[in-house]
Amino acid sequence: MHGFVLGFDVGTSGVRALAVDARGQILGAGSAKLPPTLVTGTRREQHPDDWWYGLQAACRALGKQVDLSQARAVALDATSGTILPVDESSNPLAAGRMYDDADTGDLAGRIAQLAPQESAAHGATSPAARALGWLDLPNLHCILHQADWLNRKLGSDEFIADENNALKTGYDPVARAWPAWLESLGLPYLRLPKVVPVGTPIGKIDAIAASFLGIPAGITLAAGTTDGCASFLASGASRVGEGASALGSTIVLKLLSDRPIFAPQYGIYSHRLGDQWLAGGASNCGGKTLAALFSEAELAALSATLDITQPTGLDYYPLATMGERFPIADAQLAPRLTPRPADDATFLQAILEGFSAVEQLGYARLAELGGPKLVSVRHAGGGSRNPAWMKLRAQKLGVPLAAAWSDEAAAGTARLAWRALGHELKLS
Repeated sequence: MHGFVLGFDVGTSGVRALAVDARGQILGAGSAKLPPTLVTGTRREQHPDDWWYGLQAACRALGKQVDLSQARAVALDATSGTILPVDESSNPLAAGRMYDDADTGDLAGRIAQLAPQESAAHGATSPAARALGWLDLPNLHCILHQADWLNRKLGSDEFIADENNALKTGYDPVARAWPAWLESLGLPYLRLPKVVPVGTPIGKIDAIAASFLGIPAGITLAAGTTDGCASFLASGASRVGEGASALGSTIVLKLLSDRPIFAPQYGIYSHRLGDQWLAGGASNCGGKTLAALFSEAELAALSATLDITQPTGLDYYPLATMGERFPIADAQLAPRLTPRPADDATFLQAILEGFSAVEQLGYARLAELGGPKLVSVRHAGGGSRNPAWMKLRAQKLGVPLAAAWSDEAAAGTARLAWRALGHELKLS
């Protein structure tokens, strides 16, 4: 199959653009920085035009590496829970309020009284709570997610959201509908976008957008996803029971399931990927703990000396600070890093053993909550470059491990662009 698709990842601080061909080969990448988020107390805002300019700049940078005239489809991911109000012509009526904006007063309490426990709309940063503050704006037509607005700029036919970006605003992925409790909250359906499955064709790139990006007009525009779901898709996992571990400053686990898993007490919600479900959680253990105890040079030197065939026998729970959310939900859980052996190499090995045990417990927790049996795990992040940690993980998990297809969220979004063209990338 000739040509390639474009995947865009719109993050908090920048935009990434990738060209991916039908075999899954990444042909080129471009990036652009975004201005810093405006912070006022607990409010977090960005100007929507900056997202659009960032998308253009990243695409132009990509165009220096590949012939953009060969692009066949486009999809993008963006930060989950970032929203903005627009008029009938999609013009922003206020700055975009970011996913971590907690300036919602007592509205989270109102949502707690109305929304079912398993809804992802709970909490102080709820997009549904932020949206209520805009309902009296003159000329308000719709409240869009960051990805929705960018898709309108690109040429989507309607005011459309994908099922993943809509989740935290209260969308019910099981019923595949906006729920009645949102109306009771005072957020009418007519102010919310239509919702479609990820990878659905939602329009064609219009001529004006094409000229700004340097891509062909009329190519397919696909519904994308959130940044977190895109990162999972970038792992290459596609079968029920496959997991993906992001071993970064924290340890984030995601598992592809044939049924939804909802456990808000662990921060677990299920995103819908067609007829499959993506469930997971994030531990506070990870690279933050190592960074507080060792320099990069010390880590490299000590890791090279470890003999993992000889377990330390130390039962660490290596948090960086107090509090854990998954696989143990305990805001008062203290780091367990004692007794500390005199030998730094043994200390490091015990910490890595602890990380591996936390990962194992995380996948066990997902199974306990109704998830499928774990069959394999793909990994990405800085921790995956530590051979000792990888060997300890293999011992604990007891399933095949493999590096992720890509650690770029934009690569996962490109999979959805290919899906909109009727082609599933074969990455295993």
